[in-house]
This record gives sequence, C-alpha cells and structure tokens, in this order.
Amino acid sequence: MGTYIVKRLAQALLVVIIVTAILFLAMRLLPGDPIRIYIQEQDYLSLTPEREAALRAEFGLDKPLPLQYIEWMSNLFRGDFGISIHYRESVATLFADRIPVTLHLGTLAFIIGNILGVLFGLIAALRRGTWIDTTVTSLANIGIAAPNFWLSVLAIYLFGLKLGWLPIFGYTSPLEDLWLSTSQLVMPVAVLASFTVAFIARQTRSSILEVSRQDYVRTAWSKGLQERVIVLRHMLKNGIIPIVTVMGVGLANLVGGSMIIENVFAIPGMGRLLVFSVFGQDYQVVQGAVLIVSVLVVMVNLCVDILYGWLDPRIRYD
Repeated sequence: MGTYIVKRLAQALLVVIIVTAILFLAMRLLPGDPIRIYIQEQDYLSLTPEREAALRAEFGLDKPLPLQYIEWMSNLFRGDFGISIHYRESVATLFADRIPVTLHLGTLAFIIGNILGVLFGLIAALRRGTWIDTTVTSLANIGIAAPNFWLSVLAIYLFGLKLGWLPIFGYTSPLEDLWLSTSQLVMPVAVLASFTVAFIARQTRSSILEVSRQDYVRTAWSKGLQERVIVLRHMLKNGIIPIVTVMGVGLANLVGGSMIIENVFAIPGMGRLLVFSVFGQDYQVVQGAVLIVSVLVVMVNLCVDILYGWLDPRIRYD
C-alpha cells in the first residue's frame, strides 16, 4: 500500500506540473493585455510608456515566458501565489477570503447530493418496476439533462421573485447569522446538488440491481434474513465501489458547477473570483485557482483508489 501511494503521489505531482504548464501558456495566448485591461479600469488617459513598463516589471511580465514560469513555480514552493493584477493584493489573501465560502457551498452540496442520491437509487432498485422506480428514474434523467444555470434562474424566479420565500443573491457566514446564511444557501445548494443526486441515483440503482442478482444475495434471502440486513450488509456494501468512483468524479463536477452557481447567485467564492479573473486576464489568480482545483481533484482520486482496498479486501495494490 505504501509503495502504491508513493507512486500515485509522484504521478499526481507530474499531472499537476503538466496542468500548470498548459494553463500558463494558454493564459498568455489569450488575446488582450492584462496591463492594458487594468489601466483601462483605472485611468487609461494616464498611461505612459514609462508607467506601462513599470507595471510590467512589477508583475514580472517583462521577462521571457520560460523565466516567468520558473519564477512562478519557485514562488509556489515558498507558498507565494503572487500579486493580483486587478486587486493589487496577495493572491493568497484573496483565496483565504473566498475558499471558505466555496467549501461551505460545495461541502453541503456534496454531502446532501450523495446521501439523497444513494437513498433514492437504493429505493428505486428495491422497488423496481413500481411507480416509485419510474418517478425516481424520470427525475434523475431530468436532473442530469437540465443545466445548472437554467435551474438557477428558474429557482430565483419561482422561490425568490414569485413566492418570496428565499433571498435571491448574496452570502452570509453562518457565524454571523445562521438563519440568514441558511436561507441564502438553500437555492444554490439545491441547484448545485441536483446533478449529483441524479447521477448518483442512477449509478446506485444500476449497481444495486446488478448485485441483487448474485448468488450470495439469493442465499441471504433464502436464509430468511431481514431486508435491512441484506440491503446494508450484502447489497450496498458490495455495490458501493462503482458509486464511490462516481462520487470522486462528481466532486470535480461540483467545482465546475460552483463557478456558474456563484455567479448567478452573486456568491463571493472562488468560482466567481475565477470567472472574473479569466475575463480580466489576471494571470496570478487564474493560475493559483486552477492549481488548487487540480491538486484537489488529484487527491480525491487518490483517496477513492485507497478506499477500494478498504471496501473490497480482494483488491491488492501490487
């Protein structure tokens, strides 16, 4: 196991380095100039060749691309993400303010989505062919096909504008006002978790139906064991591995979905910051944000692989 983890960590490091190199080049191939974008937002009339040169030197854009990349990577090992061109402050400070918001939103959506997805999928599989199965399967298909931005707009119109039940934008820390924070997160979390619920429900249903045909499940039924024992100890435990894989992939989808949700509901998280920085060509912010997301996805995949061995002792890491 130890050797396997070391190998996977080495592979993960290589993947992250490749991602950073591709991102570094892609950002600089985009049309436009971040310095001129920044100047236009401030005072374009005050732009002089001397000031432009000073700004390029301040943000390290006056150096050759290979040297910029090496300098950025060396700073990362010291925990320095650089200085934002737009905000004129440390990128690490910007992330420290926004990462907790995104983690709050994403963690709630991840937990709720997976719990409800497994529950609905399990019920649909156990009641196969009934109206419950038909309803869950139909809603799951709709949940997978419906885009997040459309669901967000629909939720805002119905529950925010028409019924007036929930606030339509903003974020408040639960430490400041728990009730307001909860009411503001109901719609974003529900929309963000909708795809996870639908995807996990379909995967759970398929996995449980496959396991239910195995000989050991039929033997458990013939012994007269309670349905709860058969479902939890024999069916769910042995059918959970494909579901865990989907959960790991779903976490990456939550990261991408949070960008849409945070922009629609005006939530000041990492997704909103990343979208704004891409349009403003704020190199340091985009590079740092994508690096964090890449590391998160890679580590989640590693954790999923390790969980396989715990869930199924037959799996060996040679």
